[in-house]
Amino acid sequence: MSDPGVLAAVEKGTMLPLMEEFYTIQGEGFHKGTAAYFIRIGGCDVGCHWCDVKESWDADLHPASAIDPIVQNAAKYSNTIVITGGEPLMWNMDPLTKALKEKGLSTHIETSGAYAFTGEWDWVCLSPKKNKLPLAEIYPYADELKVIVYNKHDLIFAEEQAAQVNKGCELYLQPEWSVREKVTPLIVDYVMANPKWKVSLQTHKYLNIP
Repeated sequence: MSDPGVLAAVEKGTMLPLMEEFYTIQGEGFHKGTAAYFIRIGGCDVGCHWCDVKESWDADLHPASAIDPIVQNAAKYSNTIVITGGEPLMWNMDPLTKALKEKGLSTHIETSGAYAFTGEWDWVCLSPKKNKLPLAEIYPYADELKVIVYNKHDLIFAEEQAAQVNKGCELYLQPEWSVREKVTPLIVDYVMANPKWKVSLQTHKYLNIP
């Protein structure tokens, strides 16, 4: 992204570092089981050690792509469009979501909340991380709070985060995949004792769906 024109377009959000786009089944959280078109945007400095898409971290590895063909592709497949990353809020999401909404599409985002909130969203999945906390401005927008549980202390972190979202926000605890056999029983016990929470599983991995 060394071309000045491209840099300017990326700054405006009319081009984005596109890693991949694909049609699949949403595997996690409130909308699991829903057919959805995923748009994965490159770039992330949150640095989760258990991230399963570390290749998304370096935005320079992913070509700056105009949003118009991205939107055209999305409209062919599904009414539900999920913007994920990487960390999509590193970039201005206003132009992309405006174009998707003009097509009558439902816009969902999966974000750590660590960057300024942009875009027009029908569903905001906030997945906060300890090493780069969400900005205060994003909590009121969260429709779904999804906390990844790697160890017992993550349950304390989950409650700290839940205290900041709105009362209508859906609350999920999701086992980190590599330690799922260890932490899933812990999560089940916790949800049964604290039924405001629900269990989220990465069902797409169990079903071997991309």
